[in-house]
Amino acid sequence: MLSANREENWIVPRKVYGGAGADVVRPQPGRNLDKALTRVSDAAGKGANVVCLPELFQTQYFCQREDHALFDLAEPIPALPPKSSPPPPKNTGSSSWRHCSRSARPASITTRLRCSNRDGSLRGIYRKMHIPEDPLYYEKFYFTPGDLGFRSFDTGAGKIGTLVCWDQWYPEGARLTALQGATLIFYPTAIGWHPSEKAEFGEVQYDAWRTIQRAMPSRMECMWEW
Repeated sequence: MLSANREENWIVPRKVYGGAGADVVRPQPGRNLDKALTRVSDAAGKGANVVCLPELFQTQYFCQREDHALFDLAEPIPALPPKSSPPPPKNTGSSSWRHCSRSARPASITTRLRCSNRDGSLRGIYRKMHIPEDPLYYEKFYFTPGDLGFRSFDTGAGKIGTLVCWDQWYPEGARLTALQGATLIFYPTAIGWHPSEKAEFGEVQYDAWRTIQRAMPSRMECMWEW
């Protein structure tokens, strides 16, 4: 990754090596967390200064149906990761931990991103602002839009912005994050193609996504990572 200082008009770029952890998600949250920790360590061992894990990485994507029982998957922050699991590796530069978390408001959940530094300390929390609602993506049933605004965090790898999934379609989020000094923006995501639509609409959808992702970083003078 290259992150650039806006004030110097890209004259002196600073190298930041990013890692993205991805794996097959199993029904057991503890097993998924342990595998994620291994991926973080592996990425750090290969030189990554900052590592991003997928959205909702501890569970299989449960928003394909509306089920009140699934609200029990929510966890509080900063009680993350669970005490029964090993702590985050301390040589990773900065880790982005992605979780579904209970809100202070009764009967509501916000989907949040926790940004941790190399020593495991909490750098901040971002709450996903844009919530999709489509067939097999019933996120509005589970999640309330975030109320913390768009944010960037000082980390050992520089100033990093943390948006989530559906936020990537809305340029105002990236713009406001970049204006706060972020030179690298991460978008952890949990969703992809709708199986019955890919053949007919996949190419058009991909082209639209690629176009907006190319346009935003070129105008905001920062780098993207999904």
